[in-house]
Amino acid sequence: MSNIIKIKRGLDIKLVGTPEKELKEILPSGTFGIKPNDFTGITPKVVSKVGTEVKAGTTLFYDKYNPKVVFTSPISGKVSAINRGDRRRILEFVIDPDGKNESETFKNDKPENISREEIKENILKSGCWPLIRQRPFNIIPNPEVSPRDIFITTFNSAPLTSDINFIVKDDFSAFQTGIDILTKLTDGKVYLGIKAEDVSNTFTNTANVEKYEFAGPHPAGNVGIQINKIKPVNKGEIVWTLNAADVIIIGRLFETGIYNPMRIIALAGSEVEHPQYYKTLLGTKISALTENQIKNNIDNKRFISGDVLTGEKVTENDYIGFYDTTVTVIPEGNKPEFLGWAKPGFNKFSFTRTFFSWLNPDKERVLDANLHGGERAFIVTGELDKVFPMDIFPMQLIKAVMIKDLDLMEELGIYEVAEEDFALCEVVNTSKIEIQKTIREGFEFAIKELG
Repeated sequence: MSNIIKIKRGLDIKLVGTPEKELKEILPSGTFGIKPNDFTGITPKVVSKVGTEVKAGTTLFYDKYNPKVVFTSPISGKVSAINRGDRRRILEFVIDPDGKNESETFKNDKPENISREEIKENILKSGCWPLIRQRPFNIIPNPEVSPRDIFITTFNSAPLTSDINFIVKDDFSAFQTGIDILTKLTDGKVYLGIKAEDVSNTFTNTANVEKYEFAGPHPAGNVGIQINKIKPVNKGEIVWTLNAADVIIIGRLFETGIYNPMRIIALAGSEVEHPQYYKTLLGTKISALTENQIKNNIDNKRFISGDVLTGEKVTENDYIGFYDTTVTVIPEGNKPEFLGWAKPGFNKFSFTRTFFSWLNPDKERVLDANLHGGERAFIVTGELDKVFPMDIFPMQLIKAVMIKDLDLMEELGIYEVAEEDFALCEVVNTSKIEIQKTIREGFEFAIKELG
């Protein structure tokens, strides 16, 4: 392919605990959970109450403000609990599997035989629609609005993340079917972001897409970076984004007529005895992966659903996030370190040359979740620009969000970005500000102002 885009600004953080390409299947057991909090901007309305018998594909809840968008059970069984938090906000639907593996039936046919409206209806009813997200604002799209284009990233570049090429290689037929379905949902193009110089790449054989290769450090694998380099989002435009692993689930739906959210999840991190891959269902409990896999004991360990840059802090009794293909375990880092700032720091990570570790940048390190300081003044240093490859001024955009200046936010590119695009900015920022949280607050403000 001739469409090679080189990313120069970014940062690869080398960590101990990369998963081996070994696959172990986990039989459905214990409980499964679907968390409404995974779906930003959704107000859940309960359909399946406690005690309701469900099948895979049975609606659990829908969005109050867009009832067509439903969220379904990943497995057959019974709704055993609907856990709530403050102000009775629904935290999770818990399903006890019955071992029958029964499924609701949906339409299955070849993509060329189905109309756009039939495809939309099938994806919506099955619960596959939430797999799709849109730019701007990184939210579930409105089914009534067609996208300008669709972008799919086929590789992760964040530390310790799953190898999507490994995940997809045995399900390429379903992946291609998913691509063929998606091409009928847009009048524009479907773009595929592929890792450059990977001779074993499964995705080079994908048909009905326009392929672009990306080379360079993280965040080269972020779909937002790929959109920015291929065809940026302008005000008034909407594009859809997907992870390649989720395209498989949509493809299976049209090949088999059932909702089968089987996922391959990577268990990674320095605190894992044997990092590897697990084949399981969406909504699996974290402990199903980590059982007998954590070094020493679980004390002083940080469990993360997702990667170390963008994932959510969880416990072993929580459930894997809806969009996550990695579970990471690293040291918590909650122990004080005497004169840590005065030591040479050969085993520490530093973006600058604060520690002598810069002499060996390719060494894999054991890093913890310690922030090494609290929030302080947000000053102009230029450090964010060095790891942010978009044609956007990151610090200026963040400050525009902080002061809630919508016009300035629009001028600085709020419609192009997502929280994950600022993850490295959060790492190198000496001010210790929660940048990803700030960007999400900016999205919510913009959505409210724009109606």
